[in-house]
Amino acid sequence: MDPTIAANADLAWLLAAFAIVALMFPGLALFYGGMMGVKSALNMMMMVLSTLGITSVLYVLYGYGMVSGPSVKDWGIIGDPRDYIGLSTVMEDLGTGNAETAYWAAFFILFAAITIAIVASGAAGRMKFSGWLVFSAVWLTLVYFPVAHWVFAFDGDGYSGGFLINDVKIHDYAGGTAVHMNSGVAALALAFVLGRRKGRPERPHNLPLTLLGGGILWFGWFGFNGGCAVVAGFLAQYVVMNTLLAGSAGMLGFLLVERVRSGHFTGLGLITGAIAGLVGITPSANTMSPLGALGVGLVAGAVVCLCLGLKTKLGIDDTLDAFAVHGLGGIAGTICIILFASAAAPAGVEGILLGGSWDIVWRELTGIAVTCTYSFLMTCAIAWVLDKTMGLRVDEESEVAGLDLALHAESAYDIHPVGGQGARLGALADRDDVVQGAGDTGRDTGRDTVKDEEVMA
Repeated sequence: MDPTIAANADLAWLLAAFAIVALMFPGLALFYGGMMGVKSALNMMMMVLSTLGITSVLYVLYGYGMVSGPSVKDWGIIGDPRDYIGLSTVMEDLGTGNAETAYWAAFFILFAAITIAIVASGAAGRMKFSGWLVFSAVWLTLVYFPVAHWVFAFDGDGYSGGFLINDVKIHDYAGGTAVHMNSGVAALALAFVLGRRKGRPERPHNLPLTLLGGGILWFGWFGFNGGCAVVAGFLAQYVVMNTLLAGSAGMLGFLLVERVRSGHFTGLGLITGAIAGLVGITPSANTMSPLGALGVGLVAGAVVCLCLGLKTKLGIDDTLDAFAVHGLGGIAGTICIILFASAAAPAGVEGILLGGSWDIVWRELTGIAVTCTYSFLMTCAIAWVLDKTMGLRVDEESEVAGLDLALHAESAYDIHPVGGQGARLGALADRDDVVQGAGDTGRDTGRDTVKDEEVMA
């Protein structure tokens, strides 16, 4: 095949993957928004979507160089942004016909933005929107950009890259460390600093919206993992297949554990399990056989379901379970690489249960430990300093009233006349006997609901 035609075909796939990944933002907004109470759903969706604006600006100013530039003093800690300020280096067409610097700048903007968007789970229903914008910018600069450099910046072209990928030699196909563990642990840390929500948290207000958002996220994952294959070749189709398998098995793993524990299968459990499986396959997509991909999904879904109550035991209000789903799901996927990665898969990595070298154990565990420790401590420090200086949490009156009206002078739903059914439902939602107890994640959706006759009267 003509090399120019092949390069153009690769670029066509990558541009399609970029568009697919971009759909993850409305997907996450719907997923998180539906899990929120009705009084702060719009605020949560705004938190998710605003990350694109913040990340794009920072990437142009200095973020691209911090992630993808040559390591300062060859230490592998942070990239040097000086030659990349303003993305001036991407304006020349190198004539390759394939993805060049401009594409990778745009693609990794999406990676960074979805990472900080996941962190919004730890601030749901109680953080000032202005505080969120400032926190996002600082967190990206001090946490995401360095960690992404450690994981994504390969040595080459005469410069040194990140220490985790080049020196420790971790295997992380598409961001189990920099994206999922990083965001999940950061959400836990942010929730720890902010404290629990006041009173009895509202229950999820629209689970069909959450299932729709989760389905869109799943669709976006095909571009997320498939685009990381770089070319439109066998690897792309292989990781897309494994992404499908792991998401499917993840929902089953979660549902099985949920059934045993509570006696019910729930819609929220089904879509949470699917997302857990997708998180698990993100670092391992090119290391697993098809059976291994199913195993990753089952393990990740089951682990996440088993660990959902951990935040309650810790007394930390990670409202939308980012730590369990993304933090622990990412760790589970990485542990699966250690255990049963297949040498026959494209990456050629072999897990210890299949006869692989034990070197993989310390390498992957180092990646987990360094990422999680740095993310938690730095996020706590950033949130604490910002809270002491500008204040991150809304006042109690705004929190109880709901952030949609208090911060944005808008509401997610306004379809009934004043005094009509919508107003009466809003009043009922404020009563203690129709909301969940403190610490409940809202996953027990069959209890404490308004009586039918009370709504319809």
